Amino acid sequence: MKVIDLSHPISPGMPVYPSTEPPTFVVSCTVERDGFFERKISLYSHTGTHIDAPSHMISGARAIDEFPACHFIGKAYLLDASSVKGPEIDVSILKFHEPWIKRNEFLLFHTGWDRLWGDEGYFEGYPVLSEYAADWLGNFDLKGVGTDTISLDSPDSRDFPVHKSLLRHGVILIENLAKLKSLPRAEFLFACLPLNLKDGDGSPVRAIAVIE
Repeated sequence: MKVIDLSHPISPGMPVYPSTEPPTFVVSCTVERDGFFERKISLYSHTGTHIDAPSHMISGARAIDEFPACHFIGKAYLLDASSVKGPEIDVSILKFHEPWIKRNEFLLFHTGWDRLWGDEGYFEGYPVLSEYAADWLGNFDLKGVGTDTISLDSPDSRDFPVHKSLLRHGVILIENLAKLKSLPRAEFLFACLPLNLKDGDGSPVRAIAVIE
């Protein structure tokens, strides 16, 4: 069994969504003074590799703690979108992969954008699902849809149609995934367990793939 870490580390000064503050780490206790080391960590709920719960954008929708833990683990399929030309991943691309989408619980999009992590280019030009493609995916029994980009919507979006379309169907979203290029084309086990936050709209996760 091989476990592949698909998460970016969380640290001060890390890339964050535009207008969001980066995490802060403050040393509260030291071994020399207190006998143990502890830090106070402040961060937004959508920092780094994280999930969006439906309540993130849909009023009254399910929050993180309303999902059972088993919802954050399941069979996954990787769709290689690294050669997509243009700003959108069209439904015609998805339909080619329909047999694999049908029999899996998570769909992950490899765009290759994680190679730009830490650069300004990470925040622009990445491909996103078309609104129709997002609506089409809502017809499947998916637990989650993930991507190795900062967002499932375009950087200039103000209405977030892809988010809202998938979240309305109860699909969790996983953003800022890493190292998807290292995954096999075959199906694998995927896990993205969040902190069990009361009324949580989102949470950083340690996303992993388990390869048999």
